[in-house]
Amino acid sequence: MSRDAERAGVPLTNLDQPLFDGAEATKRDLVDYLDAARDRILPELQGRPLSVIRVLRAQQPFMQKNLPKYAPPWLPRVTLWAESSQREVAYALCEDRRSLLWFANQRAVEYHPTLVRADRWDRSTHLVLDIDPPAGSPFATAVAAARLVAQALAELGMAAAVKTSGAKGLHVVVPVTDTPVADVAAATRALAARAERLDPRLATTAFIREDRGGRVFLDATRVGGATLVAAYSPRVRPGTPLSYPVAWEDLDRVTPADFTVRNAAAMVAESDPWADLMPAPRPVAPVLVEEGREIPVARVQAMHEGKRRARARRTAGEDA
Repeated sequence: MSRDAERAGVPLTNLDQPLFDGAEATKRDLVDYLDAARDRILPELQGRPLSVIRVLRAQQPFMQKNLPKYAPPWLPRVTLWAESSQREVAYALCEDRRSLLWFANQRAVEYHPTLVRADRWDRSTHLVLDIDPPAGSPFATAVAAARLVAQALAELGMAAAVKTSGAKGLHVVVPVTDTPVADVAAATRALAARAERLDPRLATTAFIREDRGGRVFLDATRVGGATLVAAYSPRVRPGTPLSYPVAWEDLDRVTPADFTVRNAAAMVAESDPWADLMPAPRPVAPVLVEEGREIPVARVQAMHEGKRRARARRTAGEDA
């Protein structure tokens, strides 16, 4: 493994290797973009436990939550209990250019911070709806569904910024004042339900895929310790697109493929649209919290429904 360069004291290696199949970018392109965008992406990562998606040569992409043992001792970290895996995880904190470049050299393509800060694990800073259109549908369907969310927010005196997911959908992000995770979770469920009611032929909150009927899924499960790909983060997708901020009025004029590691460095050097477009944090509307407490948690409801359907299939098979 040859050393090709060094920046901020971080050795950079094998920079001219392709990033991954279909990336249309090299490792150098990734490093150069992240370095150019550091003043934009670092504010999204600082103080938040970080998971990354890495793509090593000749391997499938994988998400890394637990910091590897070979990570340098100067890299900040925080140890937290992970409910999903029922163990303590040593998460990285990407606080500065040096840390970001180290991750880039590790072929970390995607950056997924939590929606809580490491020092306030019980408080959410944002309410998020992930707009997930069905396979094969045009990006315009995601845009239409995101506008339902914006309409539901406006009716409550709340506002959001929006960014491409870097895949096929959008993320609607609402900054909120210091709010308990459980209250934000309830409010997120209620907001999704309100948006669904505005046009149930277009959007759905159905967690089970077979129940969506070709509609756009309003995913209300990104809460608390869950992660969301950061604004300006590259994605492991053909062409290496970014999760990129877009003004609401410009959504009809863009596609997710318009923003990539190859063309966005100049754009982020000129401005910080995520900071410019993000409204000031506001309290969560109490009515959303009240409504959301009456709505079952999607994953729990889906688990019980899945078991019920499995029993029904077994019973049908026995009766056949």
